[in-house]
Amino acid sequence: MEPHKPLSSLTHELFRQVVEAAPNAMVMADREGLIVLVNAQAEKLFGYPRDELVGSSVDMLVPERLRRAHPDYRRMFYGDLSSRPMGTGRDLFALRKDGSEVPVEIGLNPVTTDEGIFVLAAIVDITERRRLEERFRQVVEAAPNAMVMVDQQGKIVLVNAQTEHLFGYSRDQLFGKSIETLVPERFRAGHQVSRSAYLDDLKPRPMGMGRDLYGRRQDGSEFPVEIGLNPVRTANENFVLAAIVDITERKRAEQELIRRTEELARSNRDLEQFAYVASHDLQEPLRAVAGPLQLLQRRYQGQLDGRADEFIMHAVDGATRMQKLIDDLLSYSRVGRSGAVLQLTECAAALDQALKSLSVALQESGAQITRGELPAVMAIPTQLALLFQNLIGNAVKFRKVDRAACIDIGARRADHNWVISVKDNGIGIDPQYFERIFMIFQRLHSRADYPGTGIGLALCKRIVEQHGGRIWVESQPGDGTTVFFTLNAVTGDSIPSQHNSLE
Repeated sequence: MEPHKPLSSLTHELFRQVVEAAPNAMVMADREGLIVLVNAQAEKLFGYPRDELVGSSVDMLVPERLRRAHPDYRRMFYGDLSSRPMGTGRDLFALRKDGSEVPVEIGLNPVTTDEGIFVLAAIVDITERRRLEERFRQVVEAAPNAMVMVDQQGKIVLVNAQTEHLFGYSRDQLFGKSIETLVPERFRAGHQVSRSAYLDDLKPRPMGMGRDLYGRRQDGSEFPVEIGLNPVRTANENFVLAAIVDITERKRAEQELIRRTEELARSNRDLEQFAYVASHDLQEPLRAVAGPLQLLQRRYQGQLDGRADEFIMHAVDGATRMQKLIDDLLSYSRVGRSGAVLQLTECAAALDQALKSLSVALQESGAQITRGELPAVMAIPTQLALLFQNLIGNAVKFRKVDRAACIDIGARRADHNWVISVKDNGIGIDPQYFERIFMIFQRLHSRADYPGTGIGLALCKRIVEQHGGRIWVESQPGDGTTVFFTLNAVTGDSIPSQHNSLE
């Protein structure tokens, strides 16, 4: 409505009807502040019947502590007639008939009639809004992280105690300041651009994805942070609430973990190098000892006394076991050192190679081998064959004395992996030893009962882990053992290679 165009008598009644039907309280006063018109919502809000309001001063609706300034504000409005909110930047309150106060928002509109210029005030009770705002402030204040809310101009309008603690400012020092106050100087220009971009696409999300973020304290020190952004929409304006977490300790822990991981990797490389060099270089002097001992045993067996034969036998047995131990240790240290790359490998072909290497032991033990369909995987063929060889060799070694070993090799798909199993009907393993059996040099039986170096399953674990998989066992004493290991499936592979036979 144009403020200086008078209401005609024809529209005067219509104007009254519109005011009466308005959903908010409407109060119209003249230049002296006398009320000339109210609607039903005004009666409801203030608790007065309209005949008590009309003709009275509008100041009766203003709390006593605020009345002295009210006439000056009224005169200022008449000095600049325009539609605008009242009390911009101030908290406004209205006084009810019962003496209670209510927070309000008031919009002022000049109305020019034949009788003069009046002020029409639209009054909104914002009690519930204030209650929600206070609840919101309490939630923000109680948050365990620093919380900062900014308006669309990037000005800070709300902070909590954690913000004061984290950045070293009091909240009074932050209110009204640019959010860039908390950003290191070298990032401020970019931050303003990012802030503007976020306001164009308001949605909850982490800030600075893929970038390291830093906050700046009052003393100028910087610290790494993680920030979550959340839009807060109100009737009049949109705000952004930032949840800020100091991740200094996490970064320190990450750096420490990286350092220790690098140290561990370096230590492992040193140990691998030592094991390789030691086992490789020990072979020559061991052969120099084992060879003459074996010649001595063959040439002088029975020619010396029984004690001498026993001593020679122990020496030859020790040298033989030492040679086997060194060979196994060399195989263990070679895994991961070969530099071979993964290639498409048929598990069936690797299994065939393992069975060929075990042919003598399989024939002597009468072991029966069955296998289902096996997949093609990305692997190092020689290591995959060695893996099958050790697992099947173990199944043959730890068979029951009263029956032949039956060993079944199968595979099933599980998400992005193949789970391959080697199942036997042997003596089984007590579950308490499941972890121990994969440790190097760990044995559950005496050498007299079951010969070996205790490296076989440790070698299997090392091969599987070098291929990015894991290995585990299911067993009960006397009920056989099943060893499972995973290998990465080839992309798009869903049907294993066809191979089903009885060895």
